[in-house]
Amino acid sequence: MKRGLIAWDREALPPAVFDARLAKVRAALIERDLPAVVVYSDVWRANPARFLTNFMPYWNRSLVVIPREGGPVLLCGLSPRVYPWIRSVTVFEDIRPASKLAQSLLQLCDERGWKRLGVMDWLVLPNEVDSQLTGLERVNLPSGGLFDSDEADLAMRSRAAALARRILEREIASGSGGTDYELAGRLERELRREGAEDLAILFSTAGRIPFPARGAILRDRYSLVLALEYMGHWVKIARAHAPTAELDALRSHFLSVLPTGEGRIEHPDGDAFGVRGRLFVLTVDLDGLYYGDTCYEGPLL
Repeated sequence: MKRGLIAWDREALPPAVFDARLAKVRAALIERDLPAVVVYSDVWRANPARFLTNFMPYWNRSLVVIPREGGPVLLCGLSPRVYPWIRSVTVFEDIRPASKLAQSLLQLCDERGWKRLGVMDWLVLPNEVDSQLTGLERVNLPSGGLFDSDEADLAMRSRAAALARRILEREIASGSGGTDYELAGRLERELRREGAEDLAILFSTAGRIPFPARGAILRDRYSLVLALEYMGHWVKIARAHAPTAELDALRSHFLSVLPTGEGRIEHPDGDAFGVRGRLFVLTVDLDGLYYGDTCYEGPLL
C-alpha cells in the first residue's frame, strides 16, 4: 500500500529523461502509423505509466494517452482537487476527469479525429473498458524494448537497492527471538522513514514460504524476502538469519551461480522475466535458506 508523500526529484530524474522515453514510444507509433497509444494504469500495474510520465497512483486507475504529436493526456478518476499535485510530480499538463474511462477515451478520440488507436500490451486492458470502445479500431503495441532500463532508471533502482540492503541486513541480524510481525513492523517503520512508498515482506523457514503461522517466534534459521518501491522504482532483496558458516555458504552459492543465473529469475517489477540479462532479480536457496538480489546484466545493481 502506497503511503506518504510522492514527490518528483528533478535532479535524480530530469524532465529530459521522460522526453527521451516518450520519444521512443512516438517512434513506435510512427513505425506503425498510429496516431496515439493508450497505456492502462492502476495500483497493481503502475510501472509502465510511471516509467513514461512519473505518474504513480495511490489507489485509482487511469489511462495515459500518448499522441504521436503533442503532450501526453491523463484520463483518471481522481478528484480535480489533486490535479495541481499531479502536475507537480508528472509530465502531464492535460489532465481530464474520467470516472468512466472508456467514454472519456472515446470522447478524446472523437475530439482528435482518431479512428484507430494503439493499446500498449492490449491484453492488460480490462475487458470492462475494452468492450466499450465500440467503433474504435484498436491495435496492440507490444511494450518490448520500450521500457528497457536507462541510466536514470538504474541509478534510482541502485539507490533503492542500497536502502533495502542496509536496513534489511541490520534488522534481520537482531530478529531472532522475536516474532515475525515485530520484525516486519521494524522494517516497515525504518523503510517508510527513509522514503519507501510501498513494500512487501515475506518470511520463510525451513524452505517454506510463507511462514507457517502469524506471530511465530523467529528461531535461529529463517529467511526474509523484501520487495521495495522507492520513488516509483522497485527492487527485491532476500536475506537469511543463520549461523555464520551457513550464511557464508549461502552467499558464496549465490555469487557462484550469478554468472550463469542458475536460480529463480524474475523482474523486480513483478512481471515474468525469462531472458537472461538486463535488469533481473536472482534468488537461490541452500538447505532451506534464501539469498537474492537485484542485478543488471550480471553484477549486482
